Amino acid sequence: MVKILLDPSMYHPQLSVAGELHKARELGFEHLELSPRADFHEWHHYPKVDRHQIAEVKQAMKDTGVSIGAFNPVFDWAAPEEQERQAQVRNWKRLLELADALEVPLIATEFSGDPNRALASEHQFYRSMEELVPVFEKYDLQCTIEAHPYDFVEENDQAVQIIRGVDRDWLNYEFCFPHAYHLGRGARDVREMMDYAGDRLQHLHVADVFDHTANVGNRYIMNPPGVDARIHQHNEIGNGEIDWDDAFSYLREREYDGTVTVCVFGWEEEADAINVRMRERILAELGGR
Repeated sequence: MVKILLDPSMYHPQLSVAGELHKARELGFEHLELSPRADFHEWHHYPKVDRHQIAEVKQAMKDTGVSIGAFNPVFDWAAPEEQERQAQVRNWKRLLELADALEVPLIATEFSGDPNRALASEHQFYRSMEELVPVFEKYDLQCTIEAHPYDFVEENDQAVQIIRGVDRDWLNYEFCFPHAYHLGRGARDVREMMDYAGDRLQHLHVADVFDHTANVGNRYIMNPPGVDARIHQHNEIGNGEIDWDDAFSYLREREYDGTVTVCVFGWEEEADAINVRMRERILAELGGR
């Protein structure tokens, strides 16, 4: 039975973290995956949380029965510049303190770094892990990492290999469906990529996406040609080209029972209805709570 989390990104402009816990309860979710927001853990910035906010969030969790099942921070711990890497490790240490204070069991994150300086970024990632492994273990936290478009590692197999290199049972892989056409360069199916991760596959981000590599690369047109950028979406299941029947069939075959996060972005006008339908589809396919 999987554990289903809601990424409340579409509610960040209107609701506080406490308000998002209430929204999750309203929509039928029991768990939240708190993605970056300016008043909590913004991308690459030191967390802006004090004891009063912690108390407010704890009270909202008590009132709703909804837990924060994961934090989803993005800190550039693989920054090639050493001063920046050190600042990002400082951010990480504070974030892990907050996870402990709010009894958040899982950190779901990205590799970050610079894809144009991939080897230097990999060196820095492992250097940061040397500093942070004792902190993760002090607080008994789990961590999953996804390969992300424009990180220093963008492909499925390489991401799994880098995680294996750290060699900790609590550090595992998150497969992000809306990144699928970057993860496999548009040439591999999701079943094959998830299978490569083996037991390291412990977390899924679920949303649909169109294949940006289709139609000789003209599905999306970016200017100027060859611009150093990446493109993808986080759409509702059915609004994209992922083969969901095959994906869910594979997950049932392997009896996947890890974490699943609903993470549709950019459709705020239909946010409630989309998130409810996404949860219902996952429940129908995989069971869950």
